[in-house]
Amino acid sequence: MKPKPMITTLKSLVVDLLLWSLFLTGLAAGVVAGTVLDGTEKTVTTFAGVALSLVTGLRLAKKPRIKAFLSTRPVLWFLFLFNAGAAVVSGLTADGAKGVAAASAMGLVALGAAHGLVTGRHNTIDEPPVPGTASSGR
Repeated sequence: MKPKPMITTLKSLVVDLLLWSLFLTGLAAGVVAGTVLDGTEKTVTTFAGVALSLVTGLRLAKKPRIKAFLSTRPVLWFLFLFNAGAAVVSGLTADGAKGVAAASAMGLVALGAAHGLVTGRHNTIDEPPVPGTASSGR
């Protein structure tokens, strides 16, 4: 196998840094907008930050190393238990549409993790995924 050219490695590094910085910027905008802004600006900034972090987060999750990490059994168990607990707590404590939205979102993540656990589409930490098998996610 030939080593990658330096320009390809540099391009990959720049793209990764850009994706991570946009992801963190979207998270910060979604969280901080309520303390800094009021009214329509707060709503627009919050939704734009959530959309930015969602789009870049999905791109980051498709990277092979992150995808392999997210499909390990301990991570799936953590995602299932944490998000199921958060869904129950937010459903019981938050009122109105915000409580329903938070409980629904956390419940969907918990169901996705449970699906990964039940179907066996997970990797052990010691073994890399084998291309062409059910555990490789293809």
